[in-house]
Amino acid sequence: MEQFGHDYARLCAAAGAAPQEAVLRRLREHDGARGRLDLAAQSLSLQTCSALGRLLHGAAPLAALALGDCGLSEEGAPGPTDHLGLLFQGNNLRSMGAEALGKLLRQNKSIRSLTLEWNSLGMWEEGFSFFCQGLRANNALQRLDLRNNQINHQGAGELAVALTHNTSLQKLDLRWNNIGLLGGRALLSCLHSNKTLKRLELAGNNVPGDILKAVEQALDHNQDREVILSEAQNQVNILSKEVLSLKDEKNKQFMDFVDTVDKQKEERARSEKMSAARVSQLQEALDEQYSIMNSLKTKLQMTEAALALSEQKVRNLGELLNAMKQEQNCVAECHVRELQQQKQESADREGRLLHDLSAASEKNLLLRNQVDELERKCKVQQDQLFQVKQDLTNTTAELKLRAVEAEERLETEKRRYKQSLEDMESLRIKEVKMGFLQHPGFSLSLELGQVKAAALTERGQAEEELIKVRSQARLEEQQRLEHLEEKLRLMTESRDEAQNCCLKQKEMVAEAQAKAKQLSLYADGLKRRLDELQQDLDSKEEEKVTELNKVKLELQEQIGHLEAERTAQDGLREKIAALERQLKALSSNHREALLDKEGEISLLLEKLRMKEAEISRVREEEAQRASFLQNAIMAYVQGSPLGTHSSRK
Repeated sequence: MEQFGHDYARLCAAAGAAPQEAVLRRLREHDGARGRLDLAAQSLSLQTCSALGRLLHGAAPLAALALGDCGLSEEGAPGPTDHLGLLFQGNNLRSMGAEALGKLLRQNKSIRSLTLEWNSLGMWEEGFSFFCQGLRANNALQRLDLRNNQINHQGAGELAVALTHNTSLQKLDLRWNNIGLLGGRALLSCLHSNKTLKRLELAGNNVPGDILKAVEQALDHNQDREVILSEAQNQVNILSKEVLSLKDEKNKQFMDFVDTVDKQKEERARSEKMSAARVSQLQEALDEQYSIMNSLKTKLQMTEAALALSEQKVRNLGELLNAMKQEQNCVAECHVRELQQQKQESADREGRLLHDLSAASEKNLLLRNQVDELERKCKVQQDQLFQVKQDLTNTTAELKLRAVEAEERLETEKRRYKQSLEDMESLRIKEVKMGFLQHPGFSLSLELGQVKAAALTERGQAEEELIKVRSQARLEEQQRLEHLEEKLRLMTESRDEAQNCCLKQKEMVAEAQAKAKQLSLYADGLKRRLDELQQDLDSKEEEKVTELNKVKLELQEQIGHLEAERTAQDGLREKIAALERQLKALSSNHREALLDKEGEISLLLEKLRMKEAEISRVREEEAQRASFLQNAIMAYVQGSPLGTHSSRK
């Protein structure tokens, strides 16, 4: 398979070794369907052995793995594997190889065949002892080939000890070794306890002929024992199958009988249920008929009472009709009088309402004129108020201009005074300078003092004039403002009075209009009321006529229904009598059917008891037959040649 080749090459590359071409070709030619991998006569290196071990450890188990004449070293000895057959002939395996094979046999439970010819396992006693211990612990190996392995009598003793405990090996080939007399006797003694070995090849081992014959007899005895055991096992299997078939058949018969009994029980229960249901249905039908008959009787009595009541009602209705006609005439006359009186009252009320409406309209016109006059006065007052406001703004503007002029004049006076002071100071400085030069006299200082006094007087006069102008302007402005505020207050009061008067006049006009509307609506309502009363009177007359007609028709229909119910009741009485007769017949038939069913049930119960007794008897017979068969098999086994041989031993 190509996959085996690729995996082998990959494992060799991982181990740092080149893959062997011959091994790679055999792996690629390997047929997975046949399950045999043949690597015989290939010189396998240590790296190839390790790579093959890892490759085959993870692969599917092979039917046979041939590694003969491969020159395997001690390090390349086989490890744990799951393959069914291993061939290691001609590999010169020695002590370590024998130990590895012993460990393999102790751990592995799947190898069925192991070929180890042309090796040197017997030369190393300790290694071959490990191999025999593994064979002793193994219970899966069936064929072992140890030809040409230089096994001596001690190795044969080890093999004999292993074979005494091994229960799976069937074929052992020990040809061309050095077993000798002692080894042959050891192998012969192990065959007394080993009953599974069927073939043992001892040619070329210097074993005496009598021992070989004894070995052949023991092997023949093992084969005969195996054949007898297989035949006995086959017979036991056949007999057990027959017993099981008989048990199955009896169980089947018993189950069929139980099914038939269950079916009969179910059928009986079903018939009882059906009969009970039928009886209950008949009882219900009878009760229903009784209830129908009772209801018809009560209905007949009720109809007779209703007929009497209807006749009484007809007489009462006739009297009531006459009384209602008289009452209708009286009511009609009263309605006519009331209608005339209401018409007269409505006409008077309408005249009064029209007079009130005309007076209210005139009053409304007067109020409208007064409102217009008040609106004109209000408009004039608003114009006057606007004019006063305009004058107030003009006066305030004029006062502001005057104040600004006074401030400007004061500023000019201040600047002029300041200029004069500066001139005087400059003049004084010049005079001082001149005085230092010309020795000024007392006259200059006098003149300077006079100039300063004049400047101070002028400044005081200017300030007094400014204060007087400011106070005068403030007084004038305050007086004008007070006058204007008083005028404005009077104007607003007059305006508010005019507005209040106008609102009152409007409210009066609205009230007059509302009253006029209410009076007109009341007049319309009276008219509609008169129309409705007239219509009610007409409808009542029509209803009385229709009620009389309906009463007459109902009386006629009730009389017809009562007559039909009398006829129906007569027919129902006849049906009730027929049903009572039919019910009596059905009840008698049902009693007879119940008696028949009870008899059948008792017969079925008796049959069921008989069948149960028969089933218990059959079971006892089957138990006795099984015990007889077991005793016969045991007697047969004890009386066979195998039994006699075991007794001689």
